[in-house]
Amino acid sequence: MRTWISWMVATAAILALAGPAAAQTAEQKAAFVAIDPLFETFMRDRHAPGVVYGVVVDGKLAYVRALGIQDTKTNAPVTRDTVFRIASMSKNFTALAALKLRDEGKLRFDAPAESVIPELASLKYPTSDSPKITVRDLLSHSAGFVTDDPWGDRQLPMSEADFTRLTAAGVPFSRAPGMAFEYSNYGYALAGRAVTNAAGRNYTDYIGDAFLKPLGMTSTGYDLAAVPKGRLAVGYRWEDGQWTEEPALGPGAFGAMGGLMTTANDYARYIAWELAAWPPRDGPEDGILKRASIREIMRPQTFAVAQRRTEGVECDRAASYGMGTIPYNDCVLGPHFGHSGGLPGYGSNVLMLPTRGVGVFAFSNLTYGPVSSVVREATVSLVKSGAFPVRQLPPSPRLEAAAKAVEKIYAAGDVLAVREALAMNLLLDRDAARRNAEIAALKKQLGACRAAEPIQADSAMTTVLTFPCERGALHAGVLLAPTTPMSMQRLEFRAQP
Repeated sequence: MRTWISWMVATAAILALAGPAAAQTAEQKAAFVAIDPLFETFMRDRHAPGVVYGVVVDGKLAYVRALGIQDTKTNAPVTRDTVFRIASMSKNFTALAALKLRDEGKLRFDAPAESVIPELASLKYPTSDSPKITVRDLLSHSAGFVTDDPWGDRQLPMSEADFTRLTAAGVPFSRAPGMAFEYSNYGYALAGRAVTNAAGRNYTDYIGDAFLKPLGMTSTGYDLAAVPKGRLAVGYRWEDGQWTEEPALGPGAFGAMGGLMTTANDYARYIAWELAAWPPRDGPEDGILKRASIREIMRPQTFAVAQRRTEGVECDRAASYGMGTIPYNDCVLGPHFGHSGGLPGYGSNVLMLPTRGVGVFAFSNLTYGPVSSVVREATVSLVKSGAFPVRQLPPSPRLEAAAKAVEKIYAAGDVLAVREALAMNLLLDRDAARRNAEIAALKKQLGACRAAEPIQADSAMTTVLTFPCERGALHAGVLLAPTTPMSMQRLEFRAQP
């Protein structure tokens, strides 16, 4: 079982990620090989010229594989250093930049966005009671602008001057701000303008200096002309039984919503750094962005929706939008987050599982290549392999004390054996006589019990304790009260014969 401490050791050298991957278990190696057919099938069925995919585990690029070609003219193969556009996955970098400026006191998320983007002052709102757009609205797609895929994709080359004129002239609303989630590339271009104005320099330069350079992402950027010769994955459309090259787009003002280019090696550094913000803990920060601020990207900012299960999926998936990323939760992957990217010539996706320290990503040079489905399928496969368990946090001293108190209660057959550990409501909710009668019946069924097994909990205040017994196991559900010293507000027993 992977512990929080071992995970911390593994992620201590995140910025040295280019080194060899950490030692892998046989189960992990088998799990990696098992996802290869998924991507091979995707590439064949979708006619993708090239694909690269990788898995980051505990701060290392644990597995990476490149398939196909990056350029049909040269037949140059895709490698882990091939530069792909990642399209809307760029939005996360814009959101991180906004968070950093917010932390520095240079950007206010809940003030009217026109305070940092003056052109917005001339907007004609749809109703007289519409609230003014905020930076938070822009970051969470709730500003009321119309969904603009695919129009927004074609705006990547728009100059800053033309973007200023577009905004100053006013744009129509789909609805009043704050009423619903509606995906807006234009809104994220405005978020990029907010970063530019708050930072006092273009968002591309700010993101490069604040994030890309410190993370060692030397092959990542927004300028197509800066990509070294022979390294670019040329974008293609599959049409009439052949690949047709798409025109190159950008750079420009809309790059904040989808203009970033990167490699598998570089992007793995970013995933490792971002996942290292979990779990919350003591210790020094890295100076790039506070861990607590990184974790905000996964906090839902807009209305939650349920994505219905598809064939082969066990449960529905809850989704919302955070900041430049989409938080999800379901019965297989648990809490996770990610984002897709699609442009003429490119399709990409990433999923990150912060409770497991795992990230899975894929880039393709196929127009709107729908890699999100295969990335999710691969991630589910990895989780179901059992080789990447949820990290176990060390139990809080309060839960350890509660375990000892429950052990004493059962051994004595009397809930009053540790009266001081009972919150004032516990015996009011169910009196001592009834609780003791239940314990007597459990002892008759299970016999004597030993000390609790290692505590597994996802919070410092609640857990289910397991005590091995002569004839089975005793499970004790504990919920602590918000008191000092520790007290139990709920204690429920269950026998496992």
